[in-house]
Amino acid sequence: MSRAVIYEAFGGPEVLKVREVPEPHAGPGQVRVRVAAIGLNPMDWGISSRPEAAARFGITVPSGFGSDFAGVVDQVGDGAAFSVGDRVYGGALGRAAAEFVLVTTSADSLWHTPEGISDEVASTLPVAGLTAAAAVAAIDLHSGDTVLVGGAAGGVGVFALQLAKLAGARVIGTASESTFEFLRQIGAEPVAYGPGLADRVRSLAPERVTAATDLFGTETAETALALGVAPERISTIAAMSHPLDGVHATSASDAGPDAMERITHAILTGGITVPIDATFPVEQIRDAVTLQAGRHVHGKIVITL
Repeated sequence: MSRAVIYEAFGGPEVLKVREVPEPHAGPGQVRVRVAAIGLNPMDWGISSRPEAAARFGITVPSGFGSDFAGVVDQVGDGAAFSVGDRVYGGALGRAAAEFVLVTTSADSLWHTPEGISDEVASTLPVAGLTAAAAVAAIDLHSGDTVLVGGAAGGVGVFALQLAKLAGARVIGTASESTFEFLRQIGAEPVAYGPGLADRVRSLAPERVTAATDLFGTETAETALALGVAPERISTIAAMSHPLDGVHATSASDAGPDAMERITHAILTGGITVPIDATFPVEQIRDAVTLQAGRHVHGKIVITL
């Protein structure tokens, strides 16, 4: 038997339970990963708390939990292109928070973990890193751009603002005032979200904003449009129910084939810092999700096994 986070009904953190489940074994084309760390994403508790969100991903209850993981390959099926002992990280939607994860190497996302990157950091990369890479690539940033990043202190935001800096852009990031010093430390100029955002941005950038990416709702995208930013230079990641004409709606699946390699290279060379706000053992999964759902996390939350 092995452990996994399971929920049998949709709801808040209280529905999440660490259960004993049958130990899985790798079949043809699969590897089994002994998981060391799980990177928590807002989409994880969004799926476990809202049936309509789960339905978009084909998830029904009972279900496992989590998307991003890192660990070590400990079983290899016939035809799988990894070896026992390989350090890896990847995505397993709705089943990452478990002692063992089975990955079909031809279909699922799995990468070798570079030497110099810890399991905790690697576990934060698949959803947040690729989502940020897609959102930033869509708006084609260059040196001389001033970009407005909405939700800059969140898990996707910390990657997006640093990718924008690497592209040569000046970054203004929306956030709550409690995160301002944190954002300054990773290269953004903070501005408070909420009513009056356009006026506050004009004060910071009277020469005008040239691009924007909205990583939480549509406030930043709508503000950018009001400031005269061309729609094709604006991207969103969470505006499915309120799409904006001409604005790029992006997701992790839109990231380029070399996006993860560029991100890990930037981490190893110091161009990207991965801030981990808190780490919890899997037994405290409810506390971790409660903190994540509060929307005031500085960076990422990681679960360890």
